[in-house]
Amino acid sequence: MTVREKFAAYFELTKPRITLFIVLIAAAGFFLASTQGFDYFKFIHAMAAIALLSSGVATLNQFIERRLDERMRRTLARPLPSGRIAPHAALYFGIFLTFIAEIYLWLAVNPLTSLLGLTVVVGYVCLYTPLKTKTSLSTVIGAFPGAMPPLMGWTAAADQLRLEAWVLFAILFLWQFPHFLAIAWMYREDYERAGIVMLPVVEAEGRVTGQQIVFYALLLLPVSLFPALLGMTGALYFYGAFVLSLFYLWSSIRTALSMTNKNARRLLFASIIYLPVLFILMVFDSKF
Repeated sequence: MTVREKFAAYFELTKPRITLFIVLIAAAGFFLASTQGFDYFKFIHAMAAIALLSSGVATLNQFIERRLDERMRRTLARPLPSGRIAPHAALYFGIFLTFIAEIYLWLAVNPLTSLLGLTVVVGYVCLYTPLKTKTSLSTVIGAFPGAMPPLMGWTAAADQLRLEAWVLFAILFLWQFPHFLAIAWMYREDYERAGIVMLPVVEAEGRVTGQQIVFYALLLLPVSLFPALLGMTGALYFYGAFVLSLFYLWSSIRTALSMTNKNARRLLFASIIYLPVLFILMVFDSKF
């Protein structure tokens, strides 16, 4: 492999698109918490450290799951299953990124955000990842570290946890279930082949999966309105969030009524549209 190809393989290990998504959601949390002025230097440090942490966790996750990825068509071309990077190299790279990120957060941002980052490492790498082959409840466990980005963005700016921060956490927590269950339904055969115990693998009919999708989308609707009810935003966000959450709920119900790959893909697309638009609207209405 050339140096450029090796660099590209390491970059791929960090899951750059997911890392960018995480940084954007964390940035929204930072903006929303910055009610007494905006600290640009701290913002840059916080986002850089969160990007490093996300990259390190993604790398460690792929190291642990390298044997599972070899059995799934959609992950076979990843750097470890394809042999472009040696397992020990990925392990050292992941540990290095994670360690640097935690130190960076502690020194350049604040200890609280660093501690929240540590809960992400423990929750995602040490609990969620190994439990994926043991129980379908791993999705619930993984949703906790998965909902940390806006919380970390908030504490990076405010250095404290308030009710408003937990509302952001709750929105992201609930959003994940329709999103990831749609993915799990689309790739259920891959997951079964790898021995990953996702709900669509355990319950092949899709009835319970559909119920779960609708249940969490339904819960998300009122929770998504809390930022306006708590005074974080105004009427623009309230009505926008209501329409967006109705759209997400409708997409969830349509999928639950007919559990096909086509409907699951539509729900996945709806989830990808929903969250960034919701947070953009939230930040815009809070500042303007």
